[in-house]
Amino acid sequence: MQGYATLDDADLAGKRVLVRVDINVPYKDGKVTDDMRIRTIAPTLKEILAKGGKPVVLAHRGRPKGKFDPDLKIEALREPLSQAIGAPVELASIEDAKQAAENLADGTLLLLENIRFYPEETQNDPGFSQKLAALGDIYVNDAFSVAHRAHASTHGVAQHLPSLAGRLMEAELKALEKALSAPERPVVAVVGGAKISTKIDLLANLIDKVDQIIIGGGMANTFLAATGKSVGKSLCEHDLLDTARDIMAKAQGGRCEIVLPLDVVVAREFAANAESRAVSADACPDDAMILDAGPRSIEDFIRRFEASKTIVWNGPLGAFEIEPFNAATDAAARKAGELAAEGRVLAVAGGGDTVAALNGCGAAAKFTYVSTAGGAFLEWLEGKTLPGVAALEQNRP
Repeated sequence: MQGYATLDDADLAGKRVLVRVDINVPYKDGKVTDDMRIRTIAPTLKEILAKGGKPVVLAHRGRPKGKFDPDLKIEALREPLSQAIGAPVELASIEDAKQAAENLADGTLLLLENIRFYPEETQNDPGFSQKLAALGDIYVNDAFSVAHRAHASTHGVAQHLPSLAGRLMEAELKALEKALSAPERPVVAVVGGAKISTKIDLLANLIDKVDQIIIGGGMANTFLAATGKSVGKSLCEHDLLDTARDIMAKAQGGRCEIVLPLDVVVAREFAANAESRAVSADACPDDAMILDAGPRSIEDFIRRFEASKTIVWNGPLGAFEIEPFNAATDAAARKAGELAAEGRVLAVAGGGDTVAALNGCGAAAKFTYVSTAGGAFLEWLEGKTLPGVAALEQNRP
């Protein structure tokens, strides 16, 4: 049995349901420019309303660092949220929340002011947690993306109320469980990005859980250099060559294959449509930089995907933001998405750059699951306990 309870496990009728969501969406010129996070939490809020519950919603905008910022007021999200759930949305400050929650009409949602205006939130202040808990009869966390934060609204409040996972949280946890805790094998992990230094814990955890790790992005340069190959002027953490060698040695001992590019795309300047060419991974000119994996590498990665049952993806394979250095990321992502859409693999991806890359090439919609949670997704892959998830498991109804 899973360690957390869901909306299926409690009677919500007539109950005030305190719900933590993440609707921290991009905003420009008075309008939301991408409402995906609002749309993904709408099913949980609609279900609570349909079951006769009264949602009292906690959310944040931006990083006000515990101080009031008029540019980050939650009011800006009132109308988009109301449209997404098809119900009226009332607003209240934390100071006025108790009375507003008690007077909340059936079929109406109460949205509270930006929770990060209050320093007690990020301090996980016990008194503040109790104050929040007094606003509800049941607590629902539907914000996996902030579950790695031990904050009052993600962790502290769950100590005082019966706690459930919302539908988005439930879907995220199930997808990650399938991908890493009890995956179908072989499992291929794609780990990209600029630096090994930010992914050491991730690689150490994956070595024990997956069969192959494809290394891409600037990280691959450091691994190539660690094997004695010249990387010219490429982004490379030369002070971490021993770390890269240690990771490769541990992988070999744990029967996990570290997969590096066979060929690379090099250029003498990092600019859109810069003159570039593919060379063998050991033939980068001294005055050039590696900016993507080459065509032979792409073929190799795709072959490995086709032989796998599970793909876990975090980080791009090259400098995907500018053409033509998005080629490897786009081609590999499209193939992973295609295999997932055909039901041949379970493909799970997450992380800010990863989501941007997958959306950019149209592959995201075909993946089994794409997590919008950056830090939480990464910490889960690293094998860390997420305070927001642990709190749900400790305080089932």
